[in-house]
Amino acid sequence: MTARTIPTAFVHRYLAFSPDNDVDLSGALRAAGIDLETLSDARARLTPTQVTTFIQTTWQITDDELFGLGSAPVPRGTFRLICLTLIHCPDLGSAFARMSDVIRALPALAPLAIEKGEESTRVSFAVRAREGVAEPDVAERVTTDFVLILLHRFSAWLIGKRVRLRAVEFPYSAPDARLAQDYDYIFGAPVTFGAQRAALEFDNSAMRAPIIQTEETLEEYLRESPIQLMSERDYDSTASAQVRRVLELGVKGRTSTAEEIAEMLSISVPHLRRLLRRDGTSLNQLREEVLRDVAIAGLRRGESVEVLSARLGFSEPSAFRRAFKRWTGDTPSSYR
Repeated sequence: MTARTIPTAFVHRYLAFSPDNDVDLSGALRAAGIDLETLSDARARLTPTQVTTFIQTTWQITDDELFGLGSAPVPRGTFRLICLTLIHCPDLGSAFARMSDVIRALPALAPLAIEKGEESTRVSFAVRAREGVAEPDVAERVTTDFVLILLHRFSAWLIGKRVRLRAVEFPYSAPDARLAQDYDYIFGAPVTFGAQRAALEFDNSAMRAPIIQTEETLEEYLRESPIQLMSERDYDSTASAQVRRVLELGVKGRTSTAEEIAEMLSISVPHLRRLLRRDGTSLNQLREEVLRDVAIAGLRRGESVEVLSARLGFSEPSAFRRAFKRWTGDTPSSYR
């Protein structure tokens, strides 16, 4: 499956705090193959591998798993130690309870509040930026984004299946519409902004799911971290994710009309369109996203415009260039 690309905003925010921390992150950008011109374009996209390399290098430079944005440093290896305390829990609910206990002993991390209801469990927290940060609101936003994504996707990895969320809440105002749509995709559920605290609401069926991972699989997970956070949401089984996978097969030479996709999913075409509308997308939008992401990945690997144009089914390279400009706001050459 081709990993969905990521808006540059998710990296651009980190750079705002480099002067405050007396840290030069230009080396992290070079390691990830990210140039400042691309980073300053809000419509440009990055691959999960680029973002992962940037984060891993930033961890090395800052020796802080919250990049120097939290109220105190979080030494490298802290996440691993927390994970080791969770891996032997019987189920996800027990893992969250233990995580809450462990975090209380780590003052640099925001305490978790766990509220269990009859049908769902709400996990919330409020991050604090360290003193002296020039833009504490932005620092809190960056940290909140990272922690919410981590909690959701690591939960799915622990139990080995999709974790459906009933609600996702952010304690800050909504970004522009284009970026807000990416938040909806990231969590697989509509996101609410302007809440009192950052929160995820889980169905209790997920909290009862057994932990299936081991210390051995954990070590493998940590070696590649955080690539899973950037490229694998939650063992996705939504209609839009299934259609996206079918469309990716189409990029590799297989047909993918609405009728063919509906037949593969054993549903009617009108029902397919209703399911996609429920996910906030459409067949055409998904098709465009797949073509965009495959194009970006191909350019990163050094494929020529001519080869990509033919592989993606464009009539000529100029048509591919126009489409790429529409998708990203930039030219294909800027992604090489």
